[in-house]
This record gives sequence, C-alpha cells and structure tokens, in this order.
Amino acid sequence: MGSTRLPGKVLADIGGATALARVLRRGSRATALEEIVVATSTNPADQAIVDECARLNVRCSRGSEQDVLERYYQAATYFAGDAIVRITADCPLIDPELLDQLVDSFLSSGCDYASNALLARYPRGLGAEVFTIDALFRAQKEANLTYERVHVTPYFYEHPELFRICSVIGATDHSHHRWTLDTPEDLEFIRAIYSRFNNRDDFSWREVLDVIAREPHLAEINCQVRQKELQEC
Repeated sequence: MGSTRLPGKVLADIGGATALARVLRRGSRATALEEIVVATSTNPADQAIVDECARLNVRCSRGSEQDVLERYYQAATYFAGDAIVRITADCPLIDPELLDQLVDSFLSSGCDYASNALLARYPRGLGAEVFTIDALFRAQKEANLTYERVHVTPYFYEHPELFRICSVIGATDHSHHRWTLDTPEDLEFIRAIYSRFNNRDDFSWREVLDVIAREPHLAEINCQVRQKELQEC
C-alpha cells in the first residue's frame, strides 16, 4: 500500500475489481501452480490487503516491509512449498500460459532458479520467477546487501556459481511494451486494456498485443514512464 508513485496501487480499481484480485485470478488459471498466497507486510496500512485476501478467500502471511526476502522465507516456511513462483502484485496482466511455460522449464531443467525476465523479451509486467525452497533458504542466510533483501531474487541470478540458472526467452522481442502498474499513467493504460475485453480477465497476453496493434495510441499512454533501477526502489 505504500507505493510512492501510486499509493495503494495494489487495491486500485480496474474495471470493478482490485489490481490484486486481477493478479490472483489470472495467476490461478496457471495449471502448474498448486496454490497462490499473498505475502504482505506487517505495516498497519497493509491490513487492507489482508482484508482483501479474506474477501477473495486467499491465504496470506505478513512479514517485514523492507526485508522482503525474509518475508518470502517466512511465507515459504509457513505454507511449506517445495518450489516458489514469485509474481509481484503490480502485474495485473500476468499471463497463466507464460507461468505454466516457466514452471515447465524449471522442472524439466532441474535448475535452482528460473525466470522469463533475465533477458527481457516479454512486455514488462509479464515477468515471473521460480526457485527451489533450498535456494530460498540459502539466499535468506547469505544475502546481505539491501537491494538483495528488498528484491528477493538478485542473489540467485548474480551468483550463477552457486545456483543452477534457467532463463526462459521469448521468441520475439516485445520488451518495449510496459504493462506493469507503478504510476497513474500505467493505471490508465491497464484500465483501457481491460475495457477492451469488457473488464473480463480471461484474455491472453497475445490478445493484448492484438489490441495494441489495432490501437497503437494505447501504448503511448505510459510510454514515457521510467522504470526504477533495483538500487533505487
């Protein structure tokens, strides 16, 4: 809830549902995921997220606001997952097909960490990561830089000598598209996309590409937004 550029963004309304609800509904369509849970913080403002999870009948846990790696560690321990798929709650266009592809690549390669965003070719906002519980425990124990704790996974991909890494790369470069939710312009864009589908959330990322191809002005809504670097966030 404490976003500086768009306060309360995860509960922003998108066509009659919160951004968080959109992420959870779309993510739940991925057949490879056993359960989706929310790992929020103990900041009193984030009680609103806990309340939304209760309304949506989704389990959640609470941990440190700044040490997100510790928060993931606590959630993973509590829910006893063998592998953790990380989806950030500011991605209301996350695609279940891409999540399934990512998990399939992770399982077939036998790696410790897999991502479809190491070499960015998908639109920003479709990125996800998956890692073993053992890798998470090691990162929790050894990562000590602030940005490693805030962003959860840099310790994995910045230490390939310690972890087996799998990068899932899209066939075509669509990385110039911005589909994440950080600013009012992003929210305007995402609302416009949902309106093209009558505010359903069962459309695919390829269908979004088709909409933008027909209405290229939509991509101009948030094309000037600059993504923060890891050390800035």
